[in-house]
Amino acid sequence: MARVLVVEDDQFVRSALIRHLTEASHTVRSVGTALEALREVAHFRFDVVILDLGLPDLDGSEALKMLRGITDVPVIIATARDDEAEIVRLLNDGADDYLTKPFSVEHLSARMAAVLRRSRGNGGQAPPPRVLRVGGLAIDPLRRQAELDGVPLDLTRREFDLLTFLAGRPGVVVARRELLAEVWQQSYGDDQTIDVHLSWLRRKLGETAARPRYLHTLRGVGVKLEPPDGSPTGPPRGQHR
Repeated sequence: MARVLVVEDDQFVRSALIRHLTEASHTVRSVGTALEALREVAHFRFDVVILDLGLPDLDGSEALKMLRGITDVPVIIATARDDEAEIVRLLNDGADDYLTKPFSVEHLSARMAAVLRRSRGNGGQAPPPRVLRVGGLAIDPLRRQAELDGVPLDLTRREFDLLTFLAGRPGVVVARRELLAEVWQQSYGDDQTIDVHLSWLRRKLGETAARPRYLHTLRGVGVKLEPPDGSPTGPPRGQHR
């Protein structure tokens, strides 16, 4: 079971979430403001945060950015807002998933389960290789660390998961549907979500979609990761200098 922080100022909604999550055997703490949420995350360990956007002291989108500055705990946005541009921005800012109010407890449970499966690892399958190497990239899935030419990459949890998944299949074109299923743990979704994360990942790798180095998009097919020199795998170049 999970340790859950509910950040919700509506007492009726908050009580309903606490009751449902407790009945599902989760350990629940709850607060009604963004500042209280930041204090909770700083002092306690959580498996997932359910974050409302309409908080009285600080908009939830700003709270999300502040949370991402101190923790990589999975965050599910719970909001009455359904503007697509804002949803994409929230995902871009580090949200792991979102739910539009009103939603059923069954829907919440399913989304929580998907997020927790991803954050807790590969569900008992064989552990990933110690270090994945693709050109100048070195990715340690166990320590969740990545370097490019010996320089550490500052990646969000989702960016790291996406890079690791592609690095495990160097030179192979991966369909967007497979990325949604394996990285986002969703059977359906918006391609724009993937594009946003790819765009940010490209920026951190020092490339663009127009001038790719590692990440290559094949329109209508999928995405592949391969080193600039075209070789499928190899140790970081910095080790040979």
